[in-house]
Amino acid sequence: MTDPDLSTRTVAFLATDGVEQVELTGPWEAVKATGATVHLISNVDEVRGYNHLDPGDTFPVDRPIHEANPSVYDALVLPGGVANPDALRMDEEAVGFVRSFLGADKLVAAICHAPWLLVEAGGVEGRRVASWPSLRTDLENAGATWVDEPVVVDEKDGGVLVTSRKPDDLDAFNEQLLAHLASAP
Repeated sequence: MTDPDLSTRTVAFLATDGVEQVELTGPWEAVKATGATVHLISNVDEVRGYNHLDPGDTFPVDRPIHEANPSVYDALVLPGGVANPDALRMDEEAVGFVRSFLGADKLVAAICHAPWLLVEAGGVEGRRVASWPSLRTDLENAGATWVDEPVVVDEKDGGVLVTSRKPDDLDAFNEQLLAHLASAP
């Protein structure tokens, strides 16, 4: 599949320390390869990636969460890791940032443990969602239908939610992310 030309698109990646590195870099590189502009948004100055439990690389932040304007972005990507979404769901600005994308019916893509942020933002009720298996009860308690599939696309009221379970699903996740970013209004 040839990458679409997404040079007119701007995509926010929301992450903090403890992000699963490949779940940040895989989608980031896929989106960037299309010509889209990508910004790392965070509540810290520099994000520390992890390769499961081993420290990985650090990534400079493009915009602090308190300065990021959701209206300038066409989509939001939420990478996982356990610590990353767990910390972000306790940050009111981060939850508000996610909620703004959901409320604007924009594309939101979340992988692994990142759907915790969707739960906190009130964005899973009535939706089909894939995640790391340990989030199943949390998602179902929040009104989602949990699905054990490599990638799930749920369209509701003009908004598209793309979710996946784990790093092994990144190819399918990236494919759906790019396809829906290309077709977004």
